[in-house]
Amino acid sequence: MISHPDNEATRLLAAKTIFSGGVIAFRTDTFYGLGADPLNVTAVGKIKKLKGREGNKPILLLLADASVADRFIADRSKRFEDVARRFWPGPLTIVGSAVANLPSEIIAGTGTVGVRVPAATSVRELIRQCGGALTATSANPSGSEPARSAKEVLDYFRVGIDLVIDSGEVTTTKPSTVFDVTTSPPRVLREGAIPATDLHEFH
Repeated sequence: MISHPDNEATRLLAAKTIFSGGVIAFRTDTFYGLGADPLNVTAVGKIKKLKGREGNKPILLLLADASVADRFIADRSKRFEDVARRFWPGPLTIVGSAVANLPSEIIAGTGTVGVRVPAATSVRELIRQCGGALTATSANPSGSEPARSAKEVLDYFRVGIDLVIDSGEVTTTKPSTVFDVTTSPPRVLREGAIPATDLHEFH
């Protein structure tokens, strides 16, 4: 398995791979992630198998733009809308109530799903070409450090990924912050690139 440079031809190949139920590795606006169609049960199962992922850990999704959230979030509350308006595009994953037809591997029994619109225009364009939404769990076996380059992805996974897009090494040191707006008050599940203090006004 080899990586492919991030160009138009590779992105078209990525879209074909996703539409045929395959798995890609791509650089998000944080680390490299494993991408699949989040509504394709078989494809999502491949990612879970690749990571050796615990069954109780949900998989977050990246969206091309905020409007795509309607396909995954059952109740876009006022708080959800306010937080999204403030921080998207950007490194904030918002957890909302999941629609009924999501694969169980995505929600992991929580009834919720985390979604994010990434800051990088190039990443949003790739997601748009791949149907508007992609899984984006970090490209590493469960318990390992997130991959920061295409080479690290290849070192982690000798087989199982259909396409690795090489967009260079990541420069960030933190994952996205994860903010659950389904609880009262809302809670920060993971503090990352956006400080928890920046979310206090939404409690």
